[in-house]
Amino acid sequence: MEVAEAIARFERFNGKFEREAVETAVAHKQEVIPELLHVLEEIADPERAAQRNAEGDFMAQLYAMFLLAQFREARAYPLVVRIALLPGDLLDSLFGDFVTEGLGQVLASVCGGNLEGIQSIIENADADEWARGAALGALVTLVAAGIKTRDEILGYFADLFHGRLKDKNRIVWSDLVVHCADLAASDLLSDIERAYEAGLVDSGIVGIGEVRRDVARGEDWALGRLATNRHRQLIDDTVKEMQWWACFKEKTTSQKQTESPALAAANSIRANTVAPIKRTAPKVGRNDPCPCGSGKKFKKCCLQ
Repeated sequence: MEVAEAIARFERFNGKFEREAVETAVAHKQEVIPELLHVLEEIADPERAAQRNAEGDFMAQLYAMFLLAQFREARAYPLVVRIALLPGDLLDSLFGDFVTEGLGQVLASVCGGNLEGIQSIIENADADEWARGAALGALVTLVAAGIKTRDEILGYFADLFHGRLKDKNRIVWSDLVVHCADLAASDLLSDIERAYEAGLVDSGIVGIGEVRRDVARGEDWALGRLATNRHRQLIDDTVKEMQWWACFKEKTTSQKQTESPALAAANSIRANTVAPIKRTAPKVGRNDPCPCGSGKKFKKCCLQ
């Protein structure tokens, strides 16, 4: 397969995973990178992103994210940051559950150890709360990968508790606490407890008892668990990351009639993803029907 054909196959959702095109891209890395960067440049522009979103079946942005992450392409980093700062509804329509399930790993894979862009997402009160949580997760992934030390990231987390995180978004604060627990941040336990007392943390996402338990287990336990957590690994294999997505499997007639191809692709990541360790209730996706029975999506109803 020629490189031009591989790029063309990435562009539209056609119901199957383009494994041969991905393998061609990997084999011709230097030729493919400029084309993949161009895809992200388009999506990083809100106006152009909205146009692509309106097409309904555009999928090149997902292939580009994973391939550039696999290539450790530093030029993708500012583009991924700009994409993470797109308006929440547009980001959600283009990427679905990739935001919560893959964005953090991509950020960690392309940042080259430079935290500035990741921090700009976390600290931006106007950014999508799920993208901000993914950026927090990227920092923990950098620890798991040995790119940043646990002390470096916990020092930044301490700064967030002490005034650097200025808004009161409970999803973001809850994610901060989750990731402190992931790193067994015993020195931050009093800050975490004060955040609960101030009503900043949603106990339905992570309870203080769970946090105290994980913190008490210590640094060695925390780092050992991170080393085996597939959600805290850098992207090394686009085929492994994408080939099992539900959108690439045969669907029933009713599914084909009710689910748009682009949204199916973006949201299919959730189908075979293990639910976060700290979640005590079954995971409800942001785009799933709300359990309350309102008929609305969860993100538009009780999640708020």
